[in-house]
This record gives sequence, C-alpha cells and structure tokens, in this order.
Amino acid sequence: MPHPNDPSLRSFIDVDPASDFPIQNLPYGVFSTASNPTPRVGVAIGNYVLDLWELEQESRLDVGPLGVFSGPSLNPFMALGPKVWTNTRARISELLRADHPELRDNEELRKQALVPMRDVRLHLPFVVSGYTDFYSSKEHATNVGVMFRGKDNALQPNWLHMPIAYNGRASTVVVSGTRVKRPRGQLKPPNAELPSFAPCKRLDFELEMGVVIGQPSPMGGMLTESQAEEMIFGFVLLNDWSARDIQQWEYVPLGPFLAKAFATSISPWVVTREALEPFRLNGPEQQPVPLDYLKQTKPQNYDVALDVSLRAAGTNAPASISRTNFKYMYWSSVQQLMHHASSGCAMNVGDLLGSGTISGPEKNQRGSLLEISWNGTEPVELPGGAKRSFLEDGDSLVMRGWCQGNGYRVGFGEVEGTIVAAE
Repeated sequence: MPHPNDPSLRSFIDVDPASDFPIQNLPYGVFSTASNPTPRVGVAIGNYVLDLWELEQESRLDVGPLGVFSGPSLNPFMALGPKVWTNTRARISELLRADHPELRDNEELRKQALVPMRDVRLHLPFVVSGYTDFYSSKEHATNVGVMFRGKDNALQPNWLHMPIAYNGRASTVVVSGTRVKRPRGQLKPPNAELPSFAPCKRLDFELEMGVVIGQPSPMGGMLTESQAEEMIFGFVLLNDWSARDIQQWEYVPLGPFLAKAFATSISPWVVTREALEPFRLNGPEQQPVPLDYLKQTKPQNYDVALDVSLRAAGTNAPASISRTNFKYMYWSSVQQLMHHASSGCAMNVGDLLGSGTISGPEKNQRGSLLEISWNGTEPVELPGGAKRSFLEDGDSLVMRGWCQGNGYRVGFGEVEGTIVAAE
C-alpha cells in the first residue's frame, strides 16, 4: 500500500494544488452541522470534511473501542497511541485514494460521510489539559532584548542554555473565529506615579505554532529524544494574544501572568507530525552545545511558511504584515518537551505547548507588532491610510501556515481573531 505521504497520491475528491488539505495532509478536527449539531471528529480533504464517526459506525474504520470519533474532542483517539495514529491515517488515506473503490463507488456512504466544508461549524479540536508557552526564537528574543535592555544585554544569560517558558492558562484557549475581548488590568506608564485599572492600550499578537501532546509521561520521569518525538500528535497555528502594557507592569519578578491569560487562539485543524515528516530540516546551530539531556541526533525543525495579515477596523482590505518560517526556531519542539519533563513534570494527553513568537532574521519576518512597530516607534501603514502600532477594537488578524511539496501543500488552514472592546 502506498505511504500516505507519497507525493504521487491522488484522491477521488478533486483537490486544488493550492488547497491546504490534499490527501498527503489529512488533518484532524472536530465539527458539527445544522442537520447534526453533535460535535464529532473529522478529517479535512479538499473542500470537504470526512466524518470519521460515520465511517466507524459503518465498520469502515476500526481503531478499537467503538465511539472514539463520536465525541467532541480528539483526546480519546490521541490516547490510543502512535501505532493507532499511524494505522488510522493509512486507512483514511486508502479510503480516499482515487484508485480505491470502497468509498469512491459507494454513493450512499459518500453522501453520509463527506460533508461540504461550507456546511460545517468547527470547534476546539481537543480538550486542552495544560498550556505552556515557550520563548524559543533567537531573533524574537534578541529584538525584544535590544528594545528593553540594549544590544549588549539583549539575551539573558540562561537563554542559550535551555528553552525558556511560563505556564499559561488552558481555560482561555479558544478556536479560530472566537472574538477576543480587550483585556483589562493594572497599567502604569513610565510617567505615572501610581498604577490605574483600565483596558489594555497596547494589545498585540504573537505568531506561534502549537504542539499537541498525544501521550502522557509519568511524574518524576524524564524523556529521551525519541520518547518526546513519539508523544507529539501534531501541530496547530497559535496566536498568543498579549497585553504589552499590563505585562510591563506585572512581570517583575515572576514573569507573565494576566497579560497572557485572557485568550490564546488556535487553528481548528491539527496537522499530524507524520504529515510533516517530508518537511523536516535542521534548525539553527546551537552554541554553546546543549547539555546532554537536550541534545538531538536528527533534524527536529520543520519548513513551515507562515503569513500574518491584518484587516484594520472599518476596512475590507487585509494586508500581509509578516512572512516568516517555523524553521528559524532555535529550540525545537522536541527539545521543549524534553526540557519540560526534565524536572519530573508529568505531561498529559491534550497538553498544548506554544512555540513562542516566531521571528526571522529580516524586518518583514517579525512575529509580533511589538517588533514590527519597534515598540510603537515605527507604525505599520495599512491599506486606506490606517496605521497601527498595536491592535485597535474591530481589527481582525489572520495567521496562515503551510509546507510546500511538489505539486501539493500541507497546510494548517487559518487562525483568526477579531478584537472587541472591553466592557
């Protein structure tokens, strides 16, 4: 049987070469329809969603206990482990192949199992057990350090020795399309004697990838490179919304808190680690050489092109404000996971690890407005004459990501969020 990543594979469903969802991708999500409002698990293929619960009921897909795909999250499926993930993806690929008649020639089953994308509502794809946000782009960390500490002290002494992170809030991780209310908090500008409580005035985005953990690790243990890799089910696009002015006042001495706790948006489709396999590459050279528990023996970065577009409130024309790539990350997702568990921290099915803001070496590759506007000193010019240093009410931000193959692309769809005023 052909491998699901084979570039020559074609589906009996017509898929545009520019689509994010060819047969080589097969990302998982949770969806519902007006005719069947019960959320269940599906796979994106072209402009359709393949209803896995329908296939399971028809005995066309057997992953073990009946009903794994009937619920509102991917967690029960992820808990079954990497062998089941691999076998299931191979079986779905087989069912969708142009040369395989089982689904192609069964008109009744096709009508039941293939739902037009335009008719579905997409939900948060998994129950987020815990959320950790890393700080692993050297370019981003350097830019922020230069802004606030100067060139000679841009990176903190620990940054090149371990992945830096903080524990975020799983309770406010939301799916793409969820409106984001402007957060309130304590603000203290440099010229103010005392803080005040008011809506954030310096609201920002952070372009990130999210790692979805599909297997647990025991409390008190550690992870090898191969163990950490096998625990990763897949990846999503992630926007870690940030209130820069709230953060500036609150972060000393313990780091981010409320400035990062009000909303984190993720894309509705989880692209599997297996689908990204052809796009692996080495990350930047790490100097000094990491300690033994963080060393990698093979490429663990991915060539994922990323784009951010901003539509200013009251306008219809979005403008691209950043184009970068996941490959620039200094610390890989596997290293982040190995470090996370190294103290004995238990990991759970459904844990979400944010990569940290992804910035590249060029000015047009910066992954936040803080960097793009250089802390407000260089406002971004948008179509219609609008300018932005930070986000205003009514602004809409869209992030997209994809890996470009030979004649196809493995994409993530998009993650969108619109800012609404604080009450």
